[in-house]
Amino acid sequence: MQLKGAFKMKKFVSLLLALMMALGMTALAEESKDQLARIQEKGEIVIATEGTWAPWTYTDENGNLVGFDVEIATAIAEKLGVKATFVTVEWDGILAGIDSGRYDIAANGIDVTEQRSEKYNFSTPYAFNRTALVVRGDNEDIKSFEDLKGKKTTNSIASTYMILAEEFGAEVVGVDTLEQTIMQVLTGRADATLNSEVSIADYMQKRPDANIKIVALTEEANLVAIPTRKTDDSASLLEAINQAIAELREEGKLSEISMKYFGRDITAETVGEAAE
Repeated sequence: MQLKGAFKMKKFVSLLLALMMALGMTALAEESKDQLARIQEKGEIVIATEGTWAPWTYTDENGNLVGFDVEIATAIAEKLGVKATFVTVEWDGILAGIDSGRYDIAANGIDVTEQRSEKYNFSTPYAFNRTALVVRGDNEDIKSFEDLKGKKTTNSIASTYMILAEEFGAEVVGVDTLEQTIMQVLTGRADATLNSEVSIADYMQKRPDANIKIVALTEEANLVAIPTRKTDDSASLLEAINQAIAELREEGKLSEISMKYFGRDITAETVGEAAE
């Protein structure tokens, strides 16, 4: 009886070890797949976006997530053969989520900067966007970016606009949304704000009575692109995204989406020269 029990135990241990080995090999095989393969196997790509920055990414009157970036990212996902799953998150959590693997990519009018390029790989640009310097309508003290020294501005924390304002010597007050940004300027709690030229133009078009004005624009346009993790297993994903952007540009889809949301083609590299 004891020998029979020992045999059964030995058989059980052998089966358990075989199962553990099989599970380990499955996990190893899963790890060996690159990010694009995992996304296509899952059938979805997870995309981080704010959802509060019209007309780039925002919620319409029916509660649907819409905007230039939403349509661009959805079109890219279709080219990859997967579903676009959007997750709305505050700006300062977007890139952190890319780091942790919580999101595959982000689409939020993200400018390519030298500092960001050290940590992330960026796709080829799909939009070109200048920075506008905005003040209250009766403000005559600020007429150029150089006038920001010693003044108070308001912007999203860690945004390109916050960094630029600080480079010109401004003290920056952090906010979360464009609405909050404009309200800070209108109430005098901030002297100015820096933001996307097209976002400000859209805001002023929808609210013609808003007491704000654009007093300066950067000479060169910022490059807007899709960030991915800077890892070896993300190389094929970046390549696929670049191919998708190239096809969408050639098909005229980028231009079509831009005209829908901005009334101009910000996907052309000459946008910085043509937009006034």
